[in-house]
Amino acid sequence: MPTEHFLETFPLYRRLSCTIPATLDDVPKPQINMKCGTCGDRRTFVMTNEYWHGKSHSNFPSSGESVAAKYDCVSCGNFTRWFYLIFDDDRSGVRKVGQFPSWSIKPDQDISKMLGSHKDYLSKGLICESQSYGIGAFSYYRRIVEEVIDNLLDDIESLISEGERGSYSAALAEVKETRVAAEKIELVKDLLPSVLRPNGMNPLALLHSILSEGLHSQTDEQCLELAVEVREILTFLASQVAAASNASRAFSVRMRSLLDKKAKSD
Repeated sequence: MPTEHFLETFPLYRRLSCTIPATLDDVPKPQINMKCGTCGDRRTFVMTNEYWHGKSHSNFPSSGESVAAKYDCVSCGNFTRWFYLIFDDDRSGVRKVGQFPSWSIKPDQDISKMLGSHKDYLSKGLICESQSYGIGAFSYYRRIVEEVIDNLLDDIESLISEGERGSYSAALAEVKETRVAAEKIELVKDLLPSVLRPNGMNPLALLHSILSEGLHSQTDEQCLELAVEVREILTFLASQVAAASNASRAFSVRMRSLLDKKAKSD
């Protein structure tokens, strides 16, 4: 049945495997949390119409039906999101076949800044995701990993303690001698600082695992799921590196200001 996660995050035509109730009046209407164009922030939305609207009766059979779901912002009541859904003939799944406003293809600000001239790959990957072209999306995200891993590793170096920076720099020099992304990740994946290893997990190691699957051994649906994981891991790395770097710069500025004030008072 349609879920909050499905409505909020699934691109068009990507199938959600689930059991759809036999009649439209029993199909659930979950609340969702998405950005409101009027409020300017994430807000709660509730469905304000009925799936069976326009049918002859409320308990109309759901098999193979196309329905519209109208969601209004609870806070302002002025902003509406529409979803157009189609249920499988055997009621074993559902797809979004339309959405307004459209599924967002705007890249995350932190990762776009990190990617620089390569940010177009992210936009193209998001476009592929929005149309459920998993293989295409995965190829763009893999290209990002291959082309910007050196930049990411350079930024990570600034987060490592002085005592560990020597060994990391030596490994980094070795990394930059190879053009194989998987080898780069393998060489440095165990040197990540704790800030980039939540709960002991290693995002670069996971990227390495995903890359090893290859573009030619997965279905379009499997690649779409892998593409989402790659994008989310890249976003996490970019946001954590950016946050740590900004905190480090702010600390340095405050320390310099404090030292300058102390020097003037002496």
